[in-house]
Amino acid sequence: MPERYFTATPPLAPRHGGRLREAARRYGRPPEDFLDLSTGINPLGWPVPPLDEVHLRRLPEDDDGLIEVAAGYYGSAPDHLLALPGSQAGILLLPRLRPPCRVGVLARSYAEHAHAWRMAGHTLIELDTLEAAHALDVLVLVNPNNPDGRCWNRDTLLALHAQQAARGGWLVVDEAFIDAAPRHSLAGETARPGLFVLRSTGKFFGLAGLRTGFLLARPPALARARAALGPWTLAGPSRVLTRAALADHAWQADTRIRLMRDAARLAGLLTRHGLPPQGGTALFQWLRHPEAPALHESLAQGGVLTRLFEARDTEDTPSLRFGLPGREPDWQRLAEVLRPSLA
Repeated sequence: MPERYFTATPPLAPRHGGRLREAARRYGRPPEDFLDLSTGINPLGWPVPPLDEVHLRRLPEDDDGLIEVAAGYYGSAPDHLLALPGSQAGILLLPRLRPPCRVGVLARSYAEHAHAWRMAGHTLIELDTLEAAHALDVLVLVNPNNPDGRCWNRDTLLALHAQQAARGGWLVVDEAFIDAAPRHSLAGETARPGLFVLRSTGKFFGLAGLRTGFLLARPPALARARAALGPWTLAGPSRVLTRAALADHAWQADTRIRLMRDAARLAGLLTRHGLPPQGGTALFQWLRHPEAPALHESLAQGGVLTRLFEARDTEDTPSLRFGLPGREPDWQRLAEVLRPSLA
C-alpha cells in the first residue's frame, strides 16, 4: 500500500467535469452547442417551480421543515442530519474534526476526499482493494464509487464500520450517487459511533447548482461540524427547493425507473460502438480503453464532452466516463458523434 504524506507544497486541486466555458475556448464552439456528458448529473432533473422572491430577501431559518423532510427521505432521525452548502462542504469539513491520523482511500475514487484529508495534514494510504484496509484511523469510501461504479452492500459496509469503531476509528461513506438504488445506503445507521454519511441533491435530482448536501452522523459530531460551519449554511432558495424535491415521492419513483432504463440504453449504445463499459451506475457508464485520450478528444471536437481519467502509472489504462444523454436528440447526437470517433 503506497503511503502519501502531506508536504509544505500543497498538491494540485483535482479537476472535474462540466467545464463548458473552458471547452468552448479550446474547441471553438459556444457552450450551448456542447452535449455535456462529463458530470454524471441527471439531465432530466426535478422540475423546479417558480420561486417566491421573498426567499431572496430574507435570511434563511433552520426551522423551516427541511430537516424533517430530509429525515423522512433518508430514513434518519432529524438530529442526525446537518444541511450543508453541497456535500463538498462536508468533504472539506470532516478532516478538520480529527487530529492528523492514517486515512485510507481507494486509489481510483472521487479525488476531492484524498485532497481534503491530505491538505489537513493527515497521512493518506491508497488502497487498491478493501481487503487492504487495516490499521486505519479513518476509511473513506464512495458508494457507488466514482468513476467505476463499484457498489458495496450494507452488510459489507457495516462489517467495515464495526472494525473501524472497535479501535475508535471512523467510516466515512459518500453516497452522492446512491439515490437511484438507496437499498445500499447507510443513512439510517448513523446512530452508530464513528459512522459519517454524505448525501447530495446534485446528481439524482439534477440540482447541482443549488449546492445542497447533508452530513449524517451522531449529534455530538454534528454539533462540532455545525459550530465549524457557523450560521446560515444553506441559502434560503436552496432550502425551499430542496425541501420540495425531497418530498416529491412520485417524481423520485418514476425517475428511478427511467434512470435504470436509460443506463441500460447507454451501456448498449456504447457496446454497439465497440466500447463495452466495465462499470457504471444509473447516472453514468465507465470504460477503460487504451485510446481513451484520443477518443475523448475526438468526441469533444464533435461537441460531446466526456470525463477523461488519465492513466495513474505505466501499468494503468486510461478511462472515460459517459453521463446520460437527456432528450432523444441528445441520444441521436451521441450515436452520430461516436461513429466517426471510432473510425
